[in-house]
Amino acid sequence: MTTRSRNYPNLYKDSVALMTVSAKIMAVPGIAAASVVMGSATNVANLAEAGLGNFEVRPNDLIVAVSGVEEACDAAIELADGLLSAKVRTVPQKDSDARSPITSIQMAVAQDPSNNFALISVPGDYAAAEAMKALRLGMNVMIFSDNVTSESELLLKKYADGHDLMVMGPDCGTAIVNGVPLGFANVVKRGPIGVVGASGTGTQEVTCRIHQLGSGVSQALGTGGHDLSGHIGGISMLHGLHALESDTNTHVIVLISKPPAPEIAERVLSAAAACAKPVVVIFLGADPAGINRKGVYAAGYLAQAADMAVALSIGSKPSAEPIAVSAEVRSRLTSLAQAMPPSQRYVRGIYSGGTFCFEAQLVHAASDIDGFSNTPTAGNRMLANIWKSQENTIIDMGDDEFTQGRPHPMIDPTLRNARIRDDAADPATAVVLFDVVLGYGSSNNPVEELIPLINTANADAKSKGRAIAFVAHVCGTDLDPQDRGKVIADLETAGVLVATSNAEAATWSSRIVAERKRAKS
Repeated sequence: MTTRSRNYPNLYKDSVALMTVSAKIMAVPGIAAASVVMGSATNVANLAEAGLGNFEVRPNDLIVAVSGVEEACDAAIELADGLLSAKVRTVPQKDSDARSPITSIQMAVAQDPSNNFALISVPGDYAAAEAMKALRLGMNVMIFSDNVTSESELLLKKYADGHDLMVMGPDCGTAIVNGVPLGFANVVKRGPIGVVGASGTGTQEVTCRIHQLGSGVSQALGTGGHDLSGHIGGISMLHGLHALESDTNTHVIVLISKPPAPEIAERVLSAAAACAKPVVVIFLGADPAGINRKGVYAAGYLAQAADMAVALSIGSKPSAEPIAVSAEVRSRLTSLAQAMPPSQRYVRGIYSGGTFCFEAQLVHAASDIDGFSNTPTAGNRMLANIWKSQENTIIDMGDDEFTQGRPHPMIDPTLRNARIRDDAADPATAVVLFDVVLGYGSSNNPVEELIPLINTANADAKSKGRAIAFVAHVCGTDLDPQDRGKVIADLETAGVLVATSNAEAATWSSRIVAERKRAKS
């Protein structure tokens, strides 16, 4: 195995650009690992831990490091060099309109004082300082960066709260502000429903479902995943709730989170009950009975939250009905389960969205199906080895353990696809459950390499007397950069059961596994 690297002094690229370049060089045949990062102390330590080299660089330096076959490494370094040196095309300006390049937040505000929003996407070691600069200039902030300390997060949010500003993040991957998708977000219609989410893929699921039901989104504000912890206190969610209450274009509000700290949940729910507008709350895994109160409607799963919000927006009574499985789908699920030999017993859930992984575990647990995960919930246990499934396994491949030195699987699904291939080849696998997330930031061709892999896996299983149930959910809209209709059609042609929501896909999976469990006993 060969290692190659190249340093670029004083070359800054934001994290989305870095992940995109990393994904492209990872695709070079013969490359085993690739990382394109800024030279922060944390990133340098991660590179050394990954065996990609030891570097003496400054934080403003950019590092490209790869390992693999020697020729492939040379090709990957040259490809990265071309991608990083490519000039961004700009619209020509008249001499009278020419301005100095913007090199700081302060300069951006000086050139246009109407600027009131900053998106921070720098290494986490420096994100808090840049965010505070923006806040002191009177700007709301979205911090895409992760690895920001909880102390820094609290300091930023307290400052923002005292100055009627909002901090979205840190590690806020999804938002839609005034109709503009930010981070990993989807293209949805504008409409009467506002969303405040402590979950990126949770927000994507709800906003996409609202769009698919014919309604639209006024704003989708992220908070970062730690906002509802006892330490932070829900500062950003409360600010977002009050901001949407004051917004004349918002008529219904949806709040999304994994279960908050109990005292913070009560604080948020009390504020929701005092809101002049109806509020739908989805605290995944929380008992709806503890959420429902006057003007506040508890949802049991993400798609249901969207359904209830759309009903409220048109003056209808929201319904919290469980997922219905049609007779046609029941028949197909039963046929698949009965075609499997006794060895096939387990679900292998392979997710790029952390909240989808969380929700899938809850759905299976409700059917008394427990197992393992790298992010266990609902009584599940921690995987002994995150790279190898055991019994029922539902994993989040977007978790930090899988993305150190690699692009997120929504950007580059290579690692996710390899896990699907390996789990499908396991004689104990009955169901392969997965998500496909569309939208800005995600792969332009998310199933291009997956479809041949599924076809091969099905043919191999059939030759060995097995039948695999591939079950998926495609999170996206018809307006996204990817062709959602074609993605679904390609999956279905390959024999994949494509559900309309993540919870529905997990419900189908749990029915197959439950039937296999009964057959074994």
